[in-house]
Amino acid sequence: MARSFAKLDRNAIRALQVGQKISEHGITAERLRDGDTRYSINIMSDGQRVHRVIGRATEGVTREQAERAIESLRTKAREDRLDLPTGRKLHRTFAEASREYLERMEQSGGKDLTNKTRHLDAYLVPHFGTTRLDKITTFDLQRYRKRRLADGAKDATVNREMSTMQHLLNRAASKEWRWIKTDEVPEIPKAKEQRKKIRILTDDQRHDLIEAAKADHDPLAWLFVMFGLNTAMRHSEIVERRYDEIDFEQCRIWINKAKAGERQQPITVALRDALQARQDMIDAPEWIFPAIRDKTKHPHRRDMREAFIRSAVRAGLDPKFCTPHVMRHTGITALVKQGIDVPTIQKISGHKTPAMVLHYVHVFGQHIDDAIGGLNIVTRGAVTPELHTGGNVVVPLGAPTRQKKAG
Repeated sequence: MARSFAKLDRNAIRALQVGQKISEHGITAERLRDGDTRYSINIMSDGQRVHRVIGRATEGVTREQAERAIESLRTKAREDRLDLPTGRKLHRTFAEASREYLERMEQSGGKDLTNKTRHLDAYLVPHFGTTRLDKITTFDLQRYRKRRLADGAKDATVNREMSTMQHLLNRAASKEWRWIKTDEVPEIPKAKEQRKKIRILTDDQRHDLIEAAKADHDPLAWLFVMFGLNTAMRHSEIVERRYDEIDFEQCRIWINKAKAGERQQPITVALRDALQARQDMIDAPEWIFPAIRDKTKHPHRRDMREAFIRSAVRAGLDPKFCTPHVMRHTGITALVKQGIDVPTIQKISGHKTPAMVLHYVHVFGQHIDDAIGGLNIVTRGAVTPELHTGGNVVVPLGAPTRQKKAG
């Protein structure tokens, strides 16, 4: 249906003076210095502000073409809304999607929510807030990365923020959520990071850490250290375990949710005995690391770092480098040094792919020590050959010798 124009009619447009403009129904006609008339539009379409120059009168552009441009934009917006879930009239902006994402992650027990919330609230939402979720492109993400690096952020820091963005977009495109289509998920630009040095504990340091944890006022500090050193499990995997997941006879713990999916986690006899003794001390235990306070959001502890740091300091270790994850590095490295094959180590460590296990093998594998040993050679005595002289020269056995030409 054509609009009626009270101000922006043909007579008014012809009467415009240089520098004057008339706007009506989102269309603006402006007289330029060269006497030409420029038509532009400025409207809201599907929750987004669209400000666009349509063209000049000398190019054949008229007010009617500006009207058709507006109608085309709104038709496209209506078509875009055909796939929207029931009850929604507009596409989600990134800010809206972020709020819903965090709510769902919290309700479903999503991991690393503290960092995800910080990434979104402090950096991603201020940058992408009003952008439609389905319109975020790889180019947009590259511009974000460039801006963050210009602000002084490190590549590793921006990579963590990109990981949060990737998880949000992947969940948005999942069959369960269906906020966007799978082909609308952009490629996430990530920079290659310099691999950090793998730090491990010596045998003496492991024993010192266990003894120090025994002396801590938290009775579960020792059990946490035993878990870490005897299984190479991740921090989050340890604190989420229950007693009914333990097969004491087979020395196994069932892990129902982890980075690489569910698995049967082998445990040592020492850890099995420690868990059995702890269970016998408690009436009707459920969680191995239960929450300290009643009526908490989570029935188990979420973090054992404070107790671990106290134990590390008591053991004479630097807490800056001795973190709970060092126990995982130490356990995996111990398996590598024993010559255990990669698939077996992967089953114990819970890595998703063998690539991460191979990194430990490349650094600590016994085959490296054996290989370099094959190059080990020393001189017999302190003989220094006389080179480029007429004196005697040491020649390897069986090597050809040159006859000296008669002068």
